[in-house]
Amino acid sequence: MPRAGLTTDAVVARGAQLLEAHPQDELTLAALAGSLGVRVPSLYKHVDGLPGLRRGIMLRAKADLAATLAEACVGRARDDAVRSLATAYRRWARQNPAQYPMTVRAPDPDDAEDQRVSDAAVQVVYRVLAGYRLLGDDAVDATRLLRTVLHGFVSLETSGAFALPADLERSYDRAVDSVVSALENWKGR
Repeated sequence: MPRAGLTTDAVVARGAQLLEAHPQDELTLAALAGSLGVRVPSLYKHVDGLPGLRRGIMLRAKADLAATLAEACVGRARDDAVRSLATAYRRWARQNPAQYPMTVRAPDPDDAEDQRVSDAAVQVVYRVLAGYRLLGDDAVDATRLLRTVLHGFVSLETSGAFALPADLERSYDRAVDSVVSALENWKGR
């Protein structure tokens, strides 16, 4: 019988916390079980081993990022929505640096749940881009541009690659302004 109060969500949430608290350490079931006050075999009632735990953390991270982006865009359109989305994206990645890399992977084509949570974030971006009348292939291309700029900046920033003395906030704002300008002047081919 599972320990009272221990659920799959609680196990995955604690795994995510451990991952963020000790990103340099390999996440193990033993460490997770110890932090929950249970033995390793008890975890198998909630996750399918370490791969199942990592999958659960990834799904949770993708869903949380999508919800964060959606909330940031409520009541906003076009440039304001892009800037708000970009700010929320960067903030989420900086607050969750160990989970962030899990959010950038394309969904597993054989995993319906991964497809669903991954699509949620893409749909937020598509709704924002619709304000620029970017649909279909134009929306895909524009999404790739937006994602490339945001992910590139955030991944370099969170890995400590920006050591020059120039203000990071200004640099990020200029990168986002460049994307906004590109979207405003998008020409379909």
